[in-house]
Amino acid sequence: MNLTRTLIIGNSGAGKSWLAKRLAEHLHAPWTDLDRVHWESDECSIARARPEALGMARVLADDECWVIEGVYGWIVSELIHRATALVWLCVDDERCVANIRQRENRRDDDERLIALLEWAGSYLDREDSSGFSAHRQLFEGFSGSKIRLMDRSEITAFLNTLPDSSHGF
Repeated sequence: MNLTRTLIIGNSGAGKSWLAKRLAEHLHAPWTDLDRVHWESDECSIARARPEALGMARVLADDECWVIEGVYGWIVSELIHRATALVWLCVDDERCVANIRQRENRRDDDERLIALLEWAGSYLDREDSSGFSAHRQLFEGFSGSKIRLMDRSEITAFLNTLPDSSHGF
């Protein structure tokens, strides 16, 4: 699998950032979380203007080697022609919600956390570019190297197939 320019897609809480960080370390490549392109701040409350976000993403994708991950199909669809590999983390909604709860140290009444949990729990039903159907279309239409991983054990096994890899989830 040619991982020189790898896109990783999937639901919030699927493990995209975890995998991207480790894959980027393995490749000695920069890693970009598309949240940093889509949102103007770390608070995830003000979306960047689409033309600006797409411009930023295109600049990142012009590099020779990279790992870019995110849920935003509308951005991924603009970069996919540069990718050599596509990894789809197709982890079930319940596991994604549980992963978000585990990683976030916010109170259960935090409005942003509640919204994120509801959004992650609706992956299969969402009809926007960040939902399951849109990700499936991106995956099926991609002609380069691709793999769909369904759970933590498959994600870990994928990492462990890389030469000199000794990663664990």
